[in-house]
Amino acid sequence: MRRTDRLIELIQILRDGRLHRAADMARELGVSERTTYRDMATLQASGVPVAGEPGMGYQLSAPITLPPLNLTLVELEALHLGMAVVGDAADAELSAAAKSLSAKIDAVLPEDRSAAPTGWGFAVYPFADAAAGFQFMPVLRAAIRSRQKLQIDYLDLDNTLTTRTIRPLKLEYWGRVWTCTAWCEMTDDFRVFRVDRMERAEVLPGLFVEEQGKTLADYALREGRR
Repeated sequence: MRRTDRLIELIQILRDGRLHRAADMARELGVSERTTYRDMATLQASGVPVAGEPGMGYQLSAPITLPPLNLTLVELEALHLGMAVVGDAADAELSAAAKSLSAKIDAVLPEDRSAAPTGWGFAVYPFADAAAGFQFMPVLRAAIRSRQKLQIDYLDLDNTLTTRTIRPLKLEYWGRVWTCTAWCEMTDDFRVFRVDRMERAEVLPGLFVEEQGKTLADYALREGRR
């Protein structure tokens, strides 16, 4: 598993706000405790609100939710796509300006937001990852609004490509990486898919009707109990 993939997986584990031991997280991700300690130090140094230390456990000290800004998700998507493109340019001055702009935007966002505190996106994720998957955002947004199923080709963290039918429920933003919470019919369970690891997203005909146990409210209730 790539280091950037481990970092986003660690954040997914910690998002419940509970205390997690490094040994347990290491076992879940299939790495050593030493590697987990290094990863947690990277997240803390990048500004992610993680409290804890080796031997004590780790937890998010502030919730990570969607920022209450006067920006729509589409506007935020466009803003960070633009910064990713400019930041990856050969022009060193423009690249530095993109990083500076990201820091200024981070500085005015409140603590309770999906984008991590100052500089996290640029510290953790390369620019190529930031732009990957943006082609599917319009399809995902439209499917969520209209309650349409999607068929996606998804590259798992072990680089296995699978074709899945999903009911997309919510888009979230994690420091320039977007995720889609959905009901996955292949696993018959909720899954959180990284948009940048989607290879294809196709709308299926017909609308899905919300069923008990498969709604966004059901997902939120289950996560709250963990």
